[in-house]
Amino acid sequence: MSDTETADDKVPARPPRGGGPFGGMNMPAEKAMNFGPSAKRLIGTLRPERVWLVLVLALAVISVTFSVIGPRLLGEGTNLIFSGVVSKALPAGATQAEVIAGLRASGDTAQADMLSAMTLTPGLGIDFAALSAVLFWVLALYILASVFSWLQALVLNAVVQRTVFRLREEIEAKINRLPLGYFDTVKRGELLSRVTNDVDNISQSLQQSLSQVVTSLLTVIGVIVMMLLLSPLLAVIALVTVPLTLVTTVLIAKRSQRLFVAQWAHTGELNGQIEETFSGHALVKVFGRQKEVEQRFAAKNDELYEASFGAQFVSGMIMPAMTFIGNLVYVAIAVVGGLQVASGAMQLGDVQAFIQYSRQFTQPLAQLGSMANLLQSGVASAERVFELLDADEQTPDADPAETPAETRGRLVFEDVSFSYSADKPLIQGLNLVAEPGQTVAIVGPTGAGKTTLVNLMMRFYELDGGRITLDGVDIAGMTRNDLRGRMGMVLQDTWLFGGSIRDNIAYGRPDATEEQILEAATATYVDRFVHSLPDGYDTVLDDEGGNVSAGEKQLLTIARAFLARPSVLILDEATSSVDTRTEVLVQHAMKALRADRTSFVIAHRLSTIRDADLILVMEAGQIVEQGSHAELLEADGAYRSLYDSQFAAAIE
Repeated sequence: MSDTETADDKVPARPPRGGGPFGGMNMPAEKAMNFGPSAKRLIGTLRPERVWLVLVLALAVISVTFSVIGPRLLGEGTNLIFSGVVSKALPAGATQAEVIAGLRASGDTAQADMLSAMTLTPGLGIDFAALSAVLFWVLALYILASVFSWLQALVLNAVVQRTVFRLREEIEAKINRLPLGYFDTVKRGELLSRVTNDVDNISQSLQQSLSQVVTSLLTVIGVIVMMLLLSPLLAVIALVTVPLTLVTTVLIAKRSQRLFVAQWAHTGELNGQIEETFSGHALVKVFGRQKEVEQRFAAKNDELYEASFGAQFVSGMIMPAMTFIGNLVYVAIAVVGGLQVASGAMQLGDVQAFIQYSRQFTQPLAQLGSMANLLQSGVASAERVFELLDADEQTPDADPAETPAETRGRLVFEDVSFSYSADKPLIQGLNLVAEPGQTVAIVGPTGAGKTTLVNLMMRFYELDGGRITLDGVDIAGMTRNDLRGRMGMVLQDTWLFGGSIRDNIAYGRPDATEEQILEAATATYVDRFVHSLPDGYDTVLDDEGGNVSAGEKQLLTIARAFLARPSVLILDEATSSVDTRTEVLVQHAMKALRADRTSFVIAHRLSTIRDADLILVMEAGQIVEQGSHAELLEADGAYRSLYDSQFAAAIE
């Protein structure tokens, strides 16, 4: 429903906000973020991919295992080199035990202890054959680790994209199940932001964080095992980083959490403001409000900048903090490891491998910390998407559904009551009978409930009381598709989509033949202006229909309804944008279109509904008068007042 219709003919419950393209944008930017349940639900969206996730985990385990074994083999290579260099310096022919005994006898106990931890062959030098074998296996392990890591990324990418694909499908299906009232309370730009920006952010967050989190956790576990095998003492020193890392990450994450929520809330609000401004661009120009629009945009853009900068800055502190802690641990391991080598408790290659493991240990911890900002951003977007998915839906269609035995177009309102807000009654106890083939005109002042009446026929809103029947069947017992398939509607605000003129006309009946499309176009005088266009019926319109006039757009929508041939036709100010001469021609076409079907015509120009079979005069949601044009003029009531206001001579 258009904003114009909303303002004129109904009073929906809307949250307070500025109106129009230069309305206030002071909606609250933040709300408490329930991180745990939202994150759990986001992970739950991956459940259909659990088999593939097991494969991802298996590939990650293999890749990490190969990567973790690599430093241990490199340490063995270092031991071979160091042992060879030391062996070359020792006297040939002596045994390792004799050399060590000689050093102890001479009082050089420290060097003797160091050599006792090594495997030496005095005078031999480096064993290049053994060293080559070690390097070959190291190279093979790292190549295999890279291959399995690439396979893991490939499978995970497919998993994430399928998950996001399903999420978009859920959102699309959800939007089609939402009642019209939902769109009265949510800005289009805000809704578009959730469907596009937030979903894209979820995709990026899952893609980047899942791989890093799995790999990092497995790396930490594998490295801890290897460190414990090499040196329990050095492993304890390295493990000191775990509580320090957790505390630091939690402290920083708590501060950045609310900022990420605000960032995406401000993004949605800014999109809403931009969409409003672009839609009302001509209005902004007409009233010269460019400067005010720019100021409001700048203010909202500043709020988004502050929230985004704060979120990224605070969360960006995690990585430097982790690096600092890792460097402290690196220094401690280097010092203690050197003492261990000097005392003969460890070999030099083992210390070198342990230093590599300490880097491998702190790096994934730092990566897990840096993932915190990405996860928080993704969960903040997920929470906004889940809020849309959890919105109250329209009541489901009846099962089993009823359907009229024959299509005649008899509509009956029986004691119908409806209001957009419980504290503001609109329609109360309305009764009306529209016979097949009858043309019913609905007139009345702005806000009387004219458009609301036809919206209730289409089941855009559900009744508060009473019922409406079509050919003897309660419309609440019919499926919405069946009901709306029997009705055609031409709105005051035209809607065209990006496509050719032929496609736009055929939208009312996709299986229509070329002859039927041309017949509808000719009957509604579309054919007159189409031939003046370079490509005729193949002329491609943009989604706003900017390359045809407002009147021509309205003729296209009338042609669409003409082609559909519904049993009940609803015309809501259907000729408001066409000139007087064309309106007369269209009235003749509409008369032919209304033949043998029930028609409801909402009109402000009373000249267009003089020949209506029944005219309803509405005020404040009630039918205050009904009858033919002549009968209502003779009654000298509300209709006479409306008629005189349009056709009586001006009185000084």
